[in-house]
Amino acid sequence: MIRTISNIYTISILLFVYVIISNPIIGQTAVEFGQDGKPKHNIFSFRVQFWQEHFKNIKKGAILVDTKTRSLHYWSRNGTEYKVFPTSVPLNEELTRLGYTKVTKKVIGPEWRPTKKMRERDPKLPKFMPPGPDNPLGSHALYLSWPSYRIHGTSDTRKIGRQSSSGCVGLYNEQIEELFNLVEIGTPVRIL
Repeated sequence: MIRTISNIYTISILLFVYVIISNPIIGQTAVEFGQDGKPKHNIFSFRVQFWQEHFKNIKKGAILVDTKTRSLHYWSRNGTEYKVFPTSVPLNEELTRLGYTKVTKKVIGPEWRPTKKMRERDPKLPKFMPPGPDNPLGSHALYLSWPSYRIHGTSDTRKIGRQSSSGCVGLYNEQIEELFNLVEIGTPVRIL
């Protein structure tokens, strides 16, 4: 009897080792790959955030942008809604502003005026772009108390989940519209 149990145990271990060696990816892959071997869509990392760790209260709701996980967290004013959206974030640390700010203006169909520094980095940028499908600010924009910083939409869905902006935080147009309708002027924002 003991020998039979020992044999079953040995066979189980050998089977386990065989499965690991022949198929090293046991977990589910988070990205689907196309025939060219490239990801078919962007993803973002997720970690739960709690508003109490970042804000004194949520009387006007609250927005937390986590640049490391490339996600935006929103809490409603009464705390009954908690939403998480994938975002684009600034290209590098130099362009990333961290800290507390707030929503100062909401615009549907924002105009875009690249900053002087943006135009120095890329002289091909126009001085002005009217609202429309080619506008990098997308369909809606939440202006922050920091000059030239926004939470806005984008028609270029490749940017979401990546370091791709000159300082702003981008969301899919459908998601910025949803957030836009939830947020009020004065909503506190933390970017970390």
